[in-house]
Amino acid sequence: MTRTRPWRKALIALFVAVVAFTGYHAVRTVSDAIYWNAHRDEPIERWMTIGYVAHSYHVPPHVLHQALNLPPMPDRRPLGRIARDSGRSMTQIEAKLMYAIVHARPPYPPPGPPPRPFMRPASSTASPAK
Repeated sequence: MTRTRPWRKALIALFVAVVAFTGYHAVRTVSDAIYWNAHRDEPIERWMTIGYVAHSYHVPPHVLHQALNLPPMPDRRPLGRIARDSGRSMTQIEAKLMYAIVHARPPYPPPGPPPRPFMRPASSTASPAK
């Protein structure tokens, strides 16, 4: 008489789940790599976000934020809305972005990261020992 081992079925189910999870993420990684390889230096359009343009042109997003005088925080608005909200035309937005992109790539040195807010050092409330 053979004895069934319930842990064996659980182990097989866990193995199948791990293989499925790994396969799913491998397919996503390959498809993302294929997508971005084919979408380099896309012409700038109204529907794009700053992050999309930065990824397509391989420049840091903070460079594009600085070019448009926006705070260095993530901004998911499309460029058309940024143009409308700032009272500029899409042509002006595109020109500023292209200027920043050209000057962020070699042979120009890349700009540094945005400045961090100034933090005052904690002051000591204890009086010095005499």
